[in-house]
Amino acid sequence: MDIAKLQMTPAYRMVSDDLRQRIVRGEVKEGEPFPIEADLASKFGVHRSTIREALRVLEQEGLLRRVGKRLVVTVPSHSDLAGAAERALRMHQVTYRNVWEVANTLEPLCAQLAAERINDAELAQLEANLQHTAKLVEKGESPIAATIEFQSLIAEATHNQALLLARAPVSLLMLSGYATIAPALPQSGPRLLQAHRHVFESLQRHDAESAVSWTRKHLADHRRGFEVAGLDFDSVIPEPK
Repeated sequence: MDIAKLQMTPAYRMVSDDLRQRIVRGEVKEGEPFPIEADLASKFGVHRSTIREALRVLEQEGLLRRVGKRLVVTVPSHSDLAGAAERALRMHQVTYRNVWEVANTLEPLCAQLAAERINDAELAQLEANLQHTAKLVEKGESPIAATIEFQSLIAEATHNQALLLARAPVSLLMLSGYATIAPALPQSGPRLLQAHRHVFESLQRHDAESAVSWTRKHLADHRRGFEVAGLDFDSVIPEPK
C-alpha cells in the first residue's frame, strides 16, 4: 500500500496556536500578566518545557514581553510588524517595480483619506516637516528621511490602522529606492519639495482630488528617476549594507 507519512504537529506549536487565539480574542488584555508556566502546564497536561517553547514563540511574535520575571500581553508595534514584513519581502526577492506598483495604490489612497480626515495638529506636523525638508534641500543635504516621514505623517492622518500596517513595510522598501537614485539625481530635492508643498496645500483645503493628483505625480517622478539615472527598475532590492 502507498501510505503517506503522518504529519504530526509538535505539542508546543499546538499550545502556542491555542494561546495566540486566546490573546487575540482578548481573554487576557494588553498589559495584563500572563499565566505562569506551571499553571499552563497543568491545564494543558504537558511538560513545562513544552509550555516554555510555546511562550518563546509568542514572545518572538511580539504578543508577549517580559516585565521583570513575568510575561505580559502586548500589541506588536507598527515598526516591529513592518520590519518583519520588510525582511520577508526582501527574502522573496521583490523588485523596485514591485514595490512602486503597491505604493502607487496605497499612497494615493492615504492622500485621499487624509484630505478628508486630517486635523490641525497633523497639519502642523506636516508643515514642520516641510520646513525641515526645505532647509535640507537648501543645504544640498539628502531629504530622503524627511520624505519618508512626510508620507508617514499623511498615512497617520488617515486614522486607518489597517492602512498604516499595510503600507509600513512598503514604505521601508521605498526608502531603499530613494536611496538608490538620490546620488545620481542631486537636482531631485527641489522638485520633491515642490510636490510635497502642493500635497500639503491640498490637504489644508481638504481637496482630496488635488492631493491624490500630486501624490501620483510625485510617484511618477520616482519611477522616472530610475530611467534618468540609468538604473534597472526591475532589479531586486538588495539587502541594506
